[in-house]
Amino acid sequence: MVDGDTFWFRGEKIRIADIDTPELSPSRCRRERERGLAAKQRLLDILNSGPLSFKVGARDEDRFGRKLRIVYRDRRSVGDILVAEGLARKWQGSRRSWCE
Repeated sequence: MVDGDTFWFRGEKIRIADIDTPELSPSRCRRERERGLAAKQRLLDILNSGPLSFKVGARDEDRFGRKLRIVYRDRRSVGDILVAEGLARKWQGSRRSWCE
């Protein structure tokens, strides 16, 4: 587990393509760190609760070599789950501050 939107799966680093979660390394404020830790824990709980499926997004990889995937658990987007719970926001093409 890396953070709330990136994790390791079968030797590949997966970045959930349709969301953005608060940063952990480094966090820019206490609020971002707290929300980032909550997102990371919730993602871990979801990933460990059963089988996953993956769909390639607009690109296969990002500039860091992470696989960009929309991740599904029980046919529901993991990103949508995290957004609905207030732990992520829909990816808008760039990062925005979580400290505001």
